[in-house]
Amino acid sequence: MKDLSWIKNDLIAHRGLHHKDQSIPENSLLAFQNALEHGYTIEFDVNVLKDGTVVSFHDFNFKRLCNDSRLLSDVTYPEIKDLKLLNTKQHIPKLKEVLDLVNNQVPLLIELKPYGNVLFLCQSFMETMKDYQGDYAVFSFHPKVVKWFKKNHPDVIRGQISEYFKDYKDMSPLSKRLMKKMFFNRFTKPDFVSYGIYDMPNKYLDKLKEKGIPIISYAARSQAQYDFVKSHYDNAVFEFFIPKKNEQP
Repeated sequence: MKDLSWIKNDLIAHRGLHHKDQSIPENSLLAFQNALEHGYTIEFDVNVLKDGTVVSFHDFNFKRLCNDSRLLSDVTYPEIKDLKLLNTKQHIPKLKEVLDLVNNQVPLLIELKPYGNVLFLCQSFMETMKDYQGDYAVFSFHPKVVKWFKKNHPDVIRGQISEYFKDYKDMSPLSKRLMKKMFFNRFTKPDFVSYGIYDMPNKYLDKLKEKGIPIISYAARSQAQYDFVKSHYDNAVFEFFIPKKNEQP
């Protein structure tokens, strides 16, 4: 039996406990250390490089965080190991570095960012995770990632991320409709759902709630937003503030 209680109840720091002024960058070892010191569960993103190295990084290129326009899929780790995040001393960490730092101290909520080959990403990720003994869950926007875990590692907690995709100009209306309704859940059978905070509440989530599926949100940036999600569903990852737990019936 999978234990999802921590996903529903823990305080979960979005991309680690990073700072709005960027002095502690998102998805950095410093952000993860900061979260550990507060006892928070850690949410973070992973991508895979050309050489199969899995790194903690959100975007498909390095432009926003490192002022480098190369794509992650075009480089190896030795080629980017000296890049610094947001003009700090923090480098782009390998997933293995994150696991060594956390060392089972808190659960990990790990988003797989499928910018390229889904199979390569999932296989590389699980190769890195194979000896990790701590609590963790995976989730992704891409139903193929969720399906891969259902087929190949059904013991791993898996989640589907979704929203209404209002700002996705390159996404077809059909894709938006299928994704916001979480149409593919009938095939991928996610253990939980993470939904965009500005598209809550909605009838799709309410149906899942009736079925007992845990529902969380991204990303609360104030106590009011955090309490709003908790009043309707289970939990919200947070950033740029320290939430107070508001236990709802």
